[in-house]
Amino acid sequence: MEARRNGAAAAAAVMALLVLFPEALRAERFVVGDAQRWTWGYNYSDWVIKKGPFFLNDSLVFMYDPPNATVHAHSVYMMRNAADYQSCNLKAAKLVANTTQGAASGYEFVFKKRKTHYFVCGERGGIHCTMGQMKFIVKPKPSVCRDD
Repeated sequence: MEARRNGAAAAAAVMALLVLFPEALRAERFVVGDAQRWTWGYNYSDWVIKKGPFFLNDSLVFMYDPPNATVHAHSVYMMRNAADYQSCNLKAAKLVANTTQGAASGYEFVFKKRKTHYFVCGERGGIHCTMGQMKFIVKPKPSVCRDD
């Protein structure tokens, strides 16, 4: 009986939070680069500034064409730290989307951890990162901080 009352009280509390703060659970979906998508030569650091802030449970969608005779390959790597990000050092980077995963509806990355995320394109031995500006940093905020 006591467990049932505690469960009902917890459910009522959750419902009250949903009614009072619905924005806390609202996640947004962002296409990286908007109409430019994930491509060589676009300034993604500026894009992050214009689109941010980002919050937990928001998602980034990386859209790019698969490689063919007229399109260079792109990918998405997660760098492990700021030094590797700055130098575009791919040795310890984690591949999160290969050269074909950006096709059609794209590759979707959801922010599940409140940590700094370092995204880069790892193609052409890191040239897309070093010379093509295909890199950016996001540190999502807690969802409860969303104010709109």
